[in-house]
Amino acid sequence: MAYRAEIDIMPLKELLDPKGKAVANNMKSLQLAAVKDVRIGKHITLEIQAGSEEEARTMTETACKKLLANPIMESYTFEVFPM
Repeated sequence: MAYRAEIDIMPLKELLDPKGKAVANNMKSLQLAAVKDVRIGKHITLEIQAGSEEEARTMTETACKKLLANPIMESYTFEVFPM
């Protein structure tokens, strides 16, 4: 079966997010001063061929841990959907 994994990778809350800080600082010039904090991450979509949803989840978890996310600086969440 085919599955789609939707992965969100974000910098850890404890760490400074320089890109997010730069965007937040520029919100004032757009008359959006009410926006106080911005965090910028990555969104990744995988198309997976697997025998079951559990197998697709395991593959996604492995990809996140070993390749897509740096656990020292980032956290990740994902959902797996049948296609």
